[in-house]
Amino acid sequence: MRIVCVHQGYELYGSDRSFLETLETMRRVFPSAEIEAVLPQEGPLAAALRARSVSVRHERMWILRRRQLLRLMTLGLLELPMALMRAWRNLSDADILYINTCVVVDHLLAAGFRPKRVLVHVHEIPDGIVLAALRALLRWSRAEVLFNSRATQQAFALPDSRRQSVLYNGVAAPDVSPAPAFDGTYRLKLIQIGRLSHLKGQDVLIRAISLLPREQQGRVEVRIVGDAFENPKARDDLERLAQELGVAACVAFHRFIPDPSEHFEWADIVCVPSRLPESLGRVAIEAAGCGRVVIASDIGGLPEIVDHGRTGWLVEPGDENALAARIDAVLRHPDSWIHFPTAARARYEALFAPALVEEALAALLRRKVATDGESPIGGTFETRGTGT
Repeated sequence: MRIVCVHQGYELYGSDRSFLETLETMRRVFPSAEIEAVLPQEGPLAAALRARSVSVRHERMWILRRRQLLRLMTLGLLELPMALMRAWRNLSDADILYINTCVVVDHLLAAGFRPKRVLVHVHEIPDGIVLAALRALLRWSRAEVLFNSRATQQAFALPDSRRQSVLYNGVAAPDVSPAPAFDGTYRLKLIQIGRLSHLKGQDVLIRAISLLPREQQGRVEVRIVGDAFENPKARDDLERLAQELGVAACVAFHRFIPDPSEHFEWADIVCVPSRLPESLGRVAIEAAGCGRVVIASDIGGLPEIVDHGRTGWLVEPGDENALAARIDAVLRHPDSWIHFPTAARARYEALFAPALVEEALAALLRRKVATDGESPIGGTFETRGTGT
């Protein structure tokens, strides 16, 4: 059996690691299958895949990104025919074509001519014209769709007759020690991990720290971990903002590393102050897995991870005042969240533990092969590991 897996990234950020973990599951379910990953270029992800007995091929793909929309609609149209030919070849050569995002336009277009072989795994919540375009592409493809959260499924609102399911990402918990109970006698350690981007809200966290009362600023340490993607100025801009707001002494910047365990080990609280919807939120899941409390934006799939008032807290997205108020309350009332780390770990085990999610994904893949993608009925179903 031959499985071709298409992905639009090549680094080792959250979406790339999710792709890697899915292919690890495929290898365990089908140990003798030929599994090939198609990536846009060489990078850390390719090396990690090869180490797991997955062959890698690089191809130019027609990927829908908002910042490249003008080019795609002009010069990019000249590249589309060749991209469609490559996508059709991948589809024709595969028993299963796994598309790990709905922004790979050429492969979704090709899927419409042979949808039974295709599984599309949707990990994003776009908006506006991009959402409308991607929803239309998913409808055209007629392929089976796997959503990574209920929020993602609701955003795309496919017809009930469409074969679709919701399955949370199975995320391995970082190997770190349990966090000591914060008692207010040392500086609270706050961390944000992820790509440096306006959408991720690193500046929201910096502004929130600047809004704390002066005595409270001296009781926190902040780490912002990550690098910019195609925007080398992002780090300089954030460092400048911290200087201008007078909080540079308590805000430290660290480069992205593939394994962030050392940063989770350090942290008491993990912040995810995203401005726009996270389709799920891998960092929040990893935090829960190692018993760290999360403060996250009340948007997208993050409320499916954070049980507000029990495992962490949700705040209005983009609202530095709300985030500052929450951090201030955390500092003033440490006894109020002493049981949160244990509850966070329990929620992780119930919803996001790899073994639980892999079992559900394995069942889906076996059914896909056994029926060649055909299903006697349409509609939405939820696999094990999706929670309640």
